[in-house]
Amino acid sequence: MASALAAKMRLNSLRRKQAKNFNVRITTMDADMECSCEVLDHDVSKEDPVTLHFLAKFYPENAEEELVQDITQHLFFLQVIIKILEEEIYCPPEASVLLASYAVQAKYGDYDPNVHKPGFLAQEELLPKRVINLYQMTPEMWEERITACYSEHRGRTREDAEMEYLKIAQDLEMYGINYFPIRNKKGTDLLLGVDALGLHIYDPDNRLTPKCSFPWNEIRNISYSDKEFAIKPLDKKTDSFKFNSSMLRVNKLILQLCMGNHDLFMRRRRVDSLEVQQMKAQAREERARKRVERQRLEREKHLREAAERARDELERRLMQLQDEAHMANDALLRSEETADLLAEKAQIAEEEAKLLSQKASEAEAEMQRIKLTAIRSEEERRLMEQKMLEAEMMALKMADESERRAKEADQLKQDLQEARESERRAKHKLLEITSKSAYSPSAVPSHAMPPELSFSRENLSFDFKDTDMKRLSMEIEKEKVEYMEKSKHLQEQLNELKTEIESLKLKERETPLDILHNDNTEKGTSKHSNFKKVYTHTQVFTIHKWLSQRKAPSSKPT
Repeated sequence: MASALAAKMRLNSLRRKQAKNFNVRITTMDADMECSCEVLDHDVSKEDPVTLHFLAKFYPENAEEELVQDITQHLFFLQVIIKILEEEIYCPPEASVLLASYAVQAKYGDYDPNVHKPGFLAQEELLPKRVINLYQMTPEMWEERITACYSEHRGRTREDAEMEYLKIAQDLEMYGINYFPIRNKKGTDLLLGVDALGLHIYDPDNRLTPKCSFPWNEIRNISYSDKEFAIKPLDKKTDSFKFNSSMLRVNKLILQLCMGNHDLFMRRRRVDSLEVQQMKAQAREERARKRVERQRLEREKHLREAAERARDELERRLMQLQDEAHMANDALLRSEETADLLAEKAQIAEEEAKLLSQKASEAEAEMQRIKLTAIRSEEERRLMEQKMLEAEMMALKMADESERRAKEADQLKQDLQEARESERRAKHKLLEITSKSAYSPSAVPSHAMPPELSFSRENLSFDFKDTDMKRLSMEIEKEKVEYMEKSKHLQEQLNELKTEIESLKLKERETPLDILHNDNTEKGTSKHSNFKKVYTHTQVFTIHKWLSQRKAPSSKPT
């Protein structure tokens, strides 16, 4: 009924409005495309060129399962970032810091302190302005907080970081909800929220906690006539919820969102079609291929690093040997100079000893001559005796001096021999060091350095058999369990971030959404808990109804 009414309204709209044609140039990540567009019921801006934004109309319940292709995930990731930064989706401060760290990981890759120095996020818009104004923190302090979380994401690819971002974002209260102003029968202003899980009714001042919710599996029919909408639950005893919307275009948009979200809600709970199964299988194969390729690149990177470390070690060893060779050469030069100096001193001492020996011989000859002439006279004899004594004293002194000089010459000769022996040892050591530095360094072991840095792509083919698919299924189940553990770790991380920045919070700058979010956090209320309450109430009501039918006696005639 709703689909027939929507088709009739579209036909009437085509009859009323005249189409507008204009040229459009679409710029994508891969190419540019020019085409002619025909707009039926939208007011086209007169500016040239006209800017159009292509966005996802229906949000997925579980981004990890429903976003199959990487390009779809990336575009949806960019859309969610814009919604959070423009505050169309409320995000708590601690979650904003963690989301910003995943956005930085997706853009810059692994954290490297030598590359990502302080100030590299100065031009990036990563946090909502509401969060920045709420705390007495400088941009440098915010960057320090984000970088601390960013450094923990090492090893994640761009796709993994974007998916972690979406996993956190899809648990936010305002994620994927389209709000429309409505009025109930009493004329009270309300807000209607339409998302992938159902319909929600909000107070205009509280977009976080709905007053009541209608899951899609409990809605029997949605209809509207002119400006009045009616939501009919599956339980016929429950009254229909009726509300009014003032604009016809808004009514059509509400109906389209309801039909599309309801259809997707039911489709998610059925077995996937063959085409979807093939797409998911291809995506799993592509992810497995990328994972193997990434592991190969990691191994190659480790081998390169090991080779570079080995090369640096060899260069360091070579420099050390060169330094030792220079030191040994300098020692050799010094020993040669010392040997030459000692040889010169020895030669001088030997010449002085010869001269002293010659003088001693002359003194002895003079003494003999004086003895022969001593007989001339007594006085001359006494004089001669005195001179003889003086000559003997001089001879003894000369003899002692000659003996001392001879000993000194012997000592210099011994020093010369020691210097020559030291010179010989220095030359021998220099020859050893020269022979060490001349040898060719041993090659890096085959397990540390790759033989060649080129790899054949023929080894990267895979044959995914039934056993491989079963193994992938088991890995998916294992990843689900790991995701539950990561969710617990994520909540602890969010609480830790909140505790760290709570002391710098400015209470007077809190927005109404901040106050509502804090109240919900203290009460333990979330959008999942609201749906759990609705489902629990519905199940209890169904059980009571079935028991009452069992107890009532049959009134049909036999």
